[in-house]
Amino acid sequence: MPLINDEQVVLDLTGSDRHEATRALAAQLVASGRCTDLDQFVADVRERESKTATGLPGGIAIPHARSAAISEASLVFGRIADGIDWGAKDGPAHLVFLIAAPADGGDAHMQVLPQLARALMRDDFRAALQAAATPAEVVAIVEQHVQLDTSPAPARTEGADAAEQRIEPQPVTTDRRAMRFVGVTSCPTGIAHTYMAAEALENAAREAGHEIRVETQGSAGSTPLSAAQISEADAVIFAHDVEVKERARFAGKPIIDVGVKKAISDGPQLIAQAAELAVAWQTDPDRARTEPAPGAESASEDDGSARIGFGTRLRQWLMTGVSYMIPFVAAGGILIALSFMLAQIALGENGAIEIVKYSLTGDDQYNIAQNFDPASLTSWAALANVIGSASFGFLVPILSGYIAFAIADRPGLVPGIVGGSIAVTMDAGFLGGIVTGLLAGAVARWISSWKVHKGVRGVMPVVVIPLLSSLVTAGLFITVLGRPIVALMTSLNDGLNSLTGGGVLVLGLILGAMMGFDLGGPVNKVAYGFATAGLSAAGTAMDAPQLKIMAAVMAAGMVAPLALALATAVAPKLFSAPERENGKAAWLLGASFISEGAIPFAAADPIRIIIASTIGSAATGGLVMLFGSTLLAPHGGIWVLPLIGQPLLFVAALAVGVAITAALVVLLKAMAARRASTRAAAEAPVAAPATV
Repeated sequence: MPLINDEQVVLDLTGSDRHEATRALAAQLVASGRCTDLDQFVADVRERESKTATGLPGGIAIPHARSAAISEASLVFGRIADGIDWGAKDGPAHLVFLIAAPADGGDAHMQVLPQLARALMRDDFRAALQAAATPAEVVAIVEQHVQLDTSPAPARTEGADAAEQRIEPQPVTTDRRAMRFVGVTSCPTGIAHTYMAAEALENAAREAGHEIRVETQGSAGSTPLSAAQISEADAVIFAHDVEVKERARFAGKPIIDVGVKKAISDGPQLIAQAAELAVAWQTDPDRARTEPAPGAESASEDDGSARIGFGTRLRQWLMTGVSYMIPFVAAGGILIALSFMLAQIALGENGAIEIVKYSLTGDDQYNIAQNFDPASLTSWAALANVIGSASFGFLVPILSGYIAFAIADRPGLVPGIVGGSIAVTMDAGFLGGIVTGLLAGAVARWISSWKVHKGVRGVMPVVVIPLLSSLVTAGLFITVLGRPIVALMTSLNDGLNSLTGGGVLVLGLILGAMMGFDLGGPVNKVAYGFATAGLSAAGTAMDAPQLKIMAAVMAAGMVAPLALALATAVAPKLFSAPERENGKAAWLLGASFISEGAIPFAAADPIRIIIASTIGSAATGGLVMLFGSTLLAPHGGIWVLPLIGQPLLFVAALAVGVAITAALVVLLKAMAARRASTRAAAEAPVAAPATV
């Protein structure tokens, strides 16, 4: 099926603003049978627009989104005589392409969307669209540049096609040689900006008499730059709104690092900056030969970084540490819980207390390395406990090490892990790990930025950086920072241990509300990070308050997807067809503690869904804390139910929250539907009375 047809062309598009115009274009997809839910698709496009306006220089706009309401990758073209403001700096948009992609992004049509993005950067393509007199002409123009049987080509610098597109370069003077650049472009959705930025950089490089190869890290996949291409490059240009994959490949090269839209609007300027930077490195051998640490500050101001506040960066650093720590928590927690279950079967009620005596040292009966009996349930329980405890011992060092890694890349790992280990030794817990991780990352990044002689450069990453950064980090923590953090951690643990009645309920309500508020977003992740990091303080104590927090957080995170699955089953008429399909999937997602299963519903109806989810999740979190359910595993949902303390009460608390959220969703949606029906009836024309 072609991407565009006559029905998907609007030559006289109108609208009071970009949202109204987008809806008019989306309606064409409904008419052509490619969109099953107009409201959902428009909401998905608006959500994408809220991140970054899609208006681009030259009077064009490319609103786009992936959506469950789209069945086939499609284009809709609109031409606006007077123009509509789409957020571009140079004025309103006159040519609009609405790009609609299925939610799974797996269709082969996704391979041709980059061709459209590149074509829009050409003056002749835009001029032809402006002059088209019929929808059929528009379709023919688009199909000439966007063909279903052609996969997106790599950077077009050679061949007949490139020769036809080539703009004669400016004369190269004797003091300015042709240079070779490499670049990487990427955007959050990977549909359009990624490829338009690549095309803009290629065009700008040709005009300036240079060469550039661009790796597009987008939805259509990417062909990585080869090591030889990177090695031969005089400079590197990153134009991205998401993290560049395998950034370490470009270490030792001068780097221009900007947001993706900067490349689209100011490609010639970026090429000029890259050339100037390359010359500066060539004329300053010390600068050129000093290899910066991968992930350290680039040679020029990072426009993308400038838009990210310190609070956002801090959250990203912390969540990086937590994400690497979670597998250790999962492995250790599940093994410890299993060991206690087996120990109770083998040794009775006090089995959990007895089993912690076993280890790999000593020469008595508790040394399982010497006295392991495959036929003994006690031996298997002891083995699981020893391995789980060993895994738990890495929690804080890994948390600290990968916080530092997020800040300084590989140079941060050694001081971060060493500092985290010292935090464990001093009983500073996860707070100590967070502090050592942040400190180690900052110190390692600072030392990596030093300009050193070429004779020292080789030993910097293997000797100098780990030695000095570990010394500074561990030294400061031991002598200055450690004691107050230990005191704070002790106070926190004492406070949690002393919580009873109302205090326990309030903490559960707060954590539950955070889990249900943004369904996998920043607030949700803060609550989850607090719970998982607290597991390190719990150790193997099965009645520790941190284990109650983990149980409350997991139960609260399961509420929204399960509740919405229930609501779609109970009141299907209140939901669109795609939402009903999402509801079926939400049963499994919710049962597996994947809060994101509720996101499609929240995107289509954010206010009602968030209100209901927050209230129901808070109720579940409070009840789980009040019931005293515990959990050593950081994930798993209903599948780790045998490892949950007070499992029946845990399920009861979960059921209460699910029922509350489902009831609120149905009630709020029914009220909205009645209001809409009443409004439609009031606005309907009144039939004239019959005359006799």
